[in-house]
Amino acid sequence: MKTIKGPAIFLGQFASDRAPFDSWDAITKWVAEMGYVGVQVPSWADRLIDLSKAASSKDYCDEFAGVARENGIELAELSSHLQGQLVAVHPAYDECFDGFAASKVRGNPKARQEWAVDQVKMAITASKHLGMKAHGTFSGALAWPYLYPWPQRPTGLIETAFDELAKRWMPILEHAEDCGVDVCYEIHPGEDLHDGITYEMFLERTGNHARANMLYDPSHYVLQCLDYLDNIDIYKDRIKMFHVKDAEFNPTGRQGVYGGYQSWVNRAGRFRSLGDGQVDFGAVFSKMTANDFAGWAVVEWECALKHPEDGAREGAEFVKAHIIRVTEKAFDDFATSGGGGAANRRMLRL
Repeated sequence: MKTIKGPAIFLGQFASDRAPFDSWDAITKWVAEMGYVGVQVPSWADRLIDLSKAASSKDYCDEFAGVARENGIELAELSSHLQGQLVAVHPAYDECFDGFAASKVRGNPKARQEWAVDQVKMAITASKHLGMKAHGTFSGALAWPYLYPWPQRPTGLIETAFDELAKRWMPILEHAEDCGVDVCYEIHPGEDLHDGITYEMFLERTGNHARANMLYDPSHYVLQCLDYLDNIDIYKDRIKMFHVKDAEFNPTGRQGVYGGYQSWVNRAGRFRSLGDGQVDFGAVFSKMTANDFAGWAVVEWECALKHPEDGAREGAEFVKAHIIRVTEKAFDDFATSGGGGAANRRMLRL
């Protein structure tokens, strides 16, 4: 077994034009003050990282990592969630997702998709330059508008969508193989890869590609009423990244999983700061540790109620309290009876 690394924090919800969230040096100092030892970096946040330089220059990456290190922070992973979303977009969402892309490709779905593929590849190359073995992203979605089977779906519609999704991702996965980096899809509503079944459908179409792995986040499973503990055991060999995020699901006689088009505050299912929701993190960390997860425990702050800086500060202590320093010996070693070899055979009367 291995001791999980952390606590780390995902900077996607914090990067902004306001100090100390507006520069790489300042934000890494801030997270260190909060009690973190690692960060997961959003590759689209150009106030923090120049993705093009990171993909083309090992020297830039060494300098980038050096700034963090001087502030007491390690680099956990890079994220390309927003760009990954654009690898596959159903036309119904074209306008909604256009803002994720560079202005030069907005309004042009074909150019936007090509840009997104290039961006994810650059982020994977940058991960290699930074010495990272795992990279987080979204799969995008072509079939999501047809999630509910009404009207009745035409025969083969979902299969065609997943065939195309795998076709779009295969060149990226091959690039990841060349770089020695795992692509970790966050299993997330709004993505075609939103639960175990859909992940398996995708995996089958990629030929069970070794680099097509998972980012585990129990909050998304709570809101789907999915067994988030069983999921760890089922996919233990594919879970390469870990978001520590809480959630609660409180259905009523008026609303359930679908939320009735309500805001996050008023939904039956909503994300919460760590410790304020329903996820049994004692059990989660126990299973992750027992299954030899060797990566980072990364806080992703999302809460409709609590201030993000309070959530971040509390999150560091929460993760510290849940990381299990693995034992190097069995608890009953004090009572060993010796034996071995010939003694074992004697005990068995052999």
